[in-house]
Amino acid sequence: MCIRDSYKYFADVDAILLAWHERLIREHLRQLIQLRDADQHPDARLRAVLERYALLQHKQEPHAGSDIAAQLHRSEHVTQAHSQLQQLIRGLIADAAATGSVHQDPAPDELANYCLHALGGAARLRSTAAVQRLVDLTLAGLRA
Repeated sequence: MCIRDSYKYFADVDAILLAWHERLIREHLRQLIQLRDADQHPDARLRAVLERYALLQHKQEPHAGSDIAAQLHRSEHVTQAHSQLQQLIRGLIADAAATGSVHQDPAPDELANYCLHALGGAARLRSTAAVQRLVDLTLAGLRA
């Protein structure tokens, strides 16, 4: 389907971009949920989700700092997705804490915030090797 045909289904270009972005966010969450639900040790699931999240941040399109990106990221679907992501990571941290491999004194919600903010920096890294180092450092900060 070309853009011209899209106008049959959408009011304007902004609506097309919003629908595309919603679909992209849903797909990213689906990938993270799939990793969370894997039949692995809690530490391995936590690592897999944090690695994928960091790589998704790293692979952001160059327009990530543009006005269009800012408008898309103020949308309700992004707020909801961020809440789901926070809960997903909080649950993984709680599972890993139950095994004794992650700090138990800060609440899992605080540690999830730490992870999300730390790994958000992956968007500005130059290589996937640097992203992996950031993930390793973030995980080291969680270790008991």
